Amino acid sequence: MINGLGVLGWGVGGIEAEAAMLGQPVSMLIPLVVGVKLTGRLREGATATDLVLTITEMLRKHGVVGKFVEYFGPGLQDLPLADRATIANMSPEYGATCGIFPVDKESLKYLRLTGRTDEQIALVETYCREQGLFHDEKTPEAEYSELLTLDLSTVEPSLAGPKRPQDRVLLSNAKASFEKALPSLLKPGAAQAVSGNGSLHHGSVVIAAITSCTNTSNPSVLIAAGLLAKKAVERGLQVPSWVKTSLAPGSKVVKDYLEKAGLMPYLEKLKFNLVGYGCTTCIGNSGPLPPEISKTIDEKALVVASVLSGNRNFEGRINPDVRANYLMSPPLVVAFALAGRIDLDLRKDPIGQDKEGKPVYLADLWPAQREVEEAMQQSISSEMFRKSYAGVYDGDDRWRSLSVPKGETYTWEKNSTYIRQAPYFDGMALKPAAVGDLKGARVLAILGDSVTTDHISPAGSIKKDSPAGNYLIEHGVKPADFNSYGSRRGNHEVMVRGTFANVRLRNRMVPNLEGGFTKHLPGGAEMTIFEASAKYIAERVPLVILAGKEYGSGSSRDWAAKGPLLLGVRAVIAESYERIHRSNLVGMGILPLQFQPGETAESLRLAGEEVIEIVGIPEVVKSFAPGRQVKVRATSQGKTTEFQALVRIDTPQEALYYANGGILQYVLRQLLATKTAQPVGV
Repeated sequence: MINGLGVLGWGVGGIEAEAAMLGQPVSMLIPLVVGVKLTGRLREGATATDLVLTITEMLRKHGVVGKFVEYFGPGLQDLPLADRATIANMSPEYGATCGIFPVDKESLKYLRLTGRTDEQIALVETYCREQGLFHDEKTPEAEYSELLTLDLSTVEPSLAGPKRPQDRVLLSNAKASFEKALPSLLKPGAAQAVSGNGSLHHGSVVIAAITSCTNTSNPSVLIAAGLLAKKAVERGLQVPSWVKTSLAPGSKVVKDYLEKAGLMPYLEKLKFNLVGYGCTTCIGNSGPLPPEISKTIDEKALVVASVLSGNRNFEGRINPDVRANYLMSPPLVVAFALAGRIDLDLRKDPIGQDKEGKPVYLADLWPAQREVEEAMQQSISSEMFRKSYAGVYDGDDRWRSLSVPKGETYTWEKNSTYIRQAPYFDGMALKPAAVGDLKGARVLAILGDSVTTDHISPAGSIKKDSPAGNYLIEHGVKPADFNSYGSRRGNHEVMVRGTFANVRLRNRMVPNLEGGFTKHLPGGAEMTIFEASAKYIAERVPLVILAGKEYGSGSSRDWAAKGPLLLGVRAVIAESYERIHRSNLVGMGILPLQFQPGETAESLRLAGEEVIEIVGIPEVVKSFAPGRQVKVRATSQGKTTEFQALVRIDTPQEALYYANGGILQYVLRQLLATKTAQPVGV
């Protein structure tokens, strides 16, 4: 979000962050800069969320992976800082390294609102003006590598789904879009036409969440949601019983200004009760659905929906029972919660009926921009920010009373199911072994396009009958206490069992199955990916993943690289990569390769039955040069297919990491080199 304020910053993978904390540089290719010229202003009824979904769709189509995006133009004059931060915070969703705005009067206005001192604000303005960084109407237009334009007045109310943030749908097309997507969302073998139990059916909304850092840091859409809730309550509308609702803003200030505006009671009457602050539904922490709802969904094989004001709606991320997930503005979340279904056109279909049985439409409830602005002016003050953040580092009594062990190193608890000593350094020598070609490898999975880090390493709930669930039960953990993969990311035993365990994963090697399954070869027995991996490791067979475009999009999740490494994956061959995930693969010693343009696993007729050999790896690592290629041989039933693959080790520093088996091993060897008298072993 800092880029919305004019502070340049971008995300790195967790593995790179670990190395940076130990003094290592972060290497990257110098990015192209894409200029996005904004003109006009948002019209009545359009929100910042609609704008960011429009930009996400536009930039994904253009292609900005590995690039900086800079916003400029006359449209900035009427674009509040909160709207800019919303756009900047969605840069991972549109694939850019960052999306930055200039420092201007709006930046200073924000600093003043959030309680910064007059001296600090004056310093920021003076410094930026002297450095030529301050933007105003006289600032000349820069030259960009690529240039796009967007007229803000063309932005329309929208949502995005059912699987990806870039799949924008006009509000008026929500019903048609869902019906079109329904066949692809069905459980294998399920019927498209199915009757529910009177309330639940295909398209029923079962989760409605005002959540995430992006939208809940924007007062305009939060106030709009509160005003819509107020009008709905006054008309006598209620949220249907099957909809699980929640309010989880990213800041405590949100609660303060909603209460001061008198809107909190109306949200609570519609069951949008405050459940906490920070990531909840957006990261898969919505909690389970009521048992009777979950049972009906399972028995009827229903495609139900979630609506949330979050950043991400990837398959299997929000809730294992929910197959269709839609991103939208907070007021639209409230509206769809009231309707209880996604398959309707809110522009013309009624949301519900009032106390007198008359139909109530979205237009009857939607607050005018003037109402939103007046409520914001009356309810938001800089004092709220000063008060809320004055003791942000203090913690409560429970935090302060925690027992902290003494010593410079962590004392591992052998019986912990949350934090265990990882095996990355087991048997590590002071000098790395020579890099060799990959021989005798098997394909663990063939995956399609837009496989996200959520597909590779889920962060949400742990299923009772999954490999990770079985492990926890064996170690005395009750299913009610499983928590989530994200909470247990300090335990590699849980996380490796959760790798490729997303309930919506589709491995083309087992087209009849959904979830983390594969074939163990050469026998062909179908089993979980973890079980197959354990067999391959015992047989000393290295593994390869084949994938489509945008492999590793989504969260910058280090376990999406750590998990495959522990499964025995030594290379990935994809059509294209998301920036951070490619970096994480190199950081864990996994070789990222890219198909030549026009070539895919399908066009090369790779079925996953092949034995894979990758030739030329040592030469690539010894003498780094961009654009190097290796030869891949895939042999099945005596027939060999050969093709060239681009090596996506992008910098000389990354070549050093790969040669050492990963960035962590490289850093440790650097540390040990300064203390050669110290015995090797951590």
